[in-house]
Amino acid sequence: MEARDILRKPIVTEKTMALLEDNKYSFLVDIKANKSEIKKAVEQIFKVKVEKVNTLIVKGKPKRVRNSVGRTSDVKKAIVKLREGDKIELFEGI
Repeated sequence: MEARDILRKPIVTEKTMALLEDNKYSFLVDIKANKSEIKKAVEQIFKVKVEKVNTLIVKGKPKRVRNSVGRTSDVKKAIVKLREGDKIELFEGI
């Protein structure tokens, strides 16, 4: 799996912006990716050193359109802690 396929997009919310103070960055990642693959992808794409990766799977919510009942897709989030002194410029302009 390619590094660009593993990292889907950054998560930009008030809560994740507060995590930037601790040098932690949040991403939506491929549901099949494991922690070591996520670590390699972040290091390869952003040229930084990763100390720690925490992951969680958010289950999809039930949704309803007229008579049909479905659900949104499950997503996997990764919270990546970088080495002291490293930062990702993508988040700094926000």
